Formats: sequence, structure tokens, C-alpha cells
Amino acid sequence: MNLALFDLDNTLLSGDSDFEWSQFLVEQGVLDRELFEAKNLAFYEQYKAGTLNIHEFLDFQLQPLSRHARKVLDVWHEDFMRIKVRPMMGAAAFELVKTHRDAGDICVIVTATNSFVTAPIAREFGVDNLIGTDPEQINGEFTGNVAGVPSFREGKVTRMESWMSERGWSWSSFVETTFYSDSLNDLPLLAKVKNPVAVDPDATLRKHAELHGWRIISLRGNG
Repeated sequence: MNLALFDLDNTLLSGDSDFEWSQFLVEQGVLDRELFEAKNLAFYEQYKAGTLNIHEFLDFQLQPLSRHARKVLDVWHEDFMRIKVRPMMGAAAFELVKTHRDAGDICVIVTATNSFVTAPIAREFGVDNLIGTDPEQINGEFTGNVAGVPSFREGKVTRMESWMSERGWSWSSFVETTFYSDSLNDLPLLAKVKNPVAVDPDATLRKHAELHGWRIISLRGNG
């Protein structure tokens, strides 16, 4: 039994769904452009630099969910998928996931982006298992808070190991474990698997991958 883990943003997607969700809400007039666009860009730059305070970011990212009914958010998300997400879903990424699925591997998308944004994306990639940062819900409506441990940096390891434990598994349950990621923020989880793969990596991850002999691949320019 093999385990294949995939980061989502800038790995399977040729862009960042977290960033683009806020941009989409700005463009739709749901969020104030002057107030939110600069903050969204600032948080994105902090993420890329490895300096993001995840709790400050989640307060920024999840509060808009609490201001609107779930049925309204779901309609917006359908437009978000069409306008923003599908153009970031390339053929090479679909083929990579398909290769692992066809081999019978257990496939999991492990992402820091919240599960409201990412669950429909995971389904479109044909991945049934998603570990994302979970927004708290009461009676099906979002509160603006986080439920449990954010799936970010070391939190991805925590969430992944909890997910495995719930199924009676551990890292040693699998013959091969692979994780695909673009980001220095994923070094803790990359260090846990037998086959870490850097996908169109940022400069820090590329240097680390080259130093340790990790495989480096690209999923860009293929669809």
C-alpha cells in the first residue's frame, strides 16, 4: 500500500486558491478593494517568504465566510471555480494524480487553504481525501473561527498523522510515501515521507531539494 500526498496551491494548481478567493470576492464587490486587496497581497508575500502568522491570516481569510449565508457562498464558489480555479488546473497535474490513482495509491490533498475553498477543487482532481484548514461551523454556517489545528507547516504533519491514526495507520503502514509540494512551508511534511518531490519549487525549497537529492519536477505549461 502506497500513500501519495499533494499540496494544492502552486503545486497541483498553477496559482494560489487562497489568494484568488479573496481577489474574487474583491472583484465581485463583496469585499472592499482598498481595504482587502493590499492586505491579501501582503499576506501572500509573507507566505512565500515563510514568515506568515497563520492565525492572523486565518482571521483575515475566514471572517468574510461568517458574514454571508452558506447557500450564497456556495453560489459564489461555483463562479470562483469557473473564473479563477479551472484556468489554474493543468493537464500535467491531472495526469500526475491519475497515475497514482491508477496504481491504487491512497491519494490525499494536504493544504493550508481552508476546506470550504478547496473541497470542490479536490473533487475535480478526483481526490477523495482532503486535509485542509477547517473553518468552524455551527448549524452549517461559518463562524469565522478555525476548527482544530490549521493545516500549515508543522500543522500539516499533525493533521496528517491524526488522519492516519483515525484509520489505524502510521507512516510505517505504507511501502512508499510521496509528497509533492512547491513551498518551503512544507519542509516539515516533506521530511516525513520517503519520496519528497519539489514541484516548480520556490528558491528555498529548490536549494534544499538539490542539497538532499530530492526529485524536482514541473507541472506547468501543460494545459
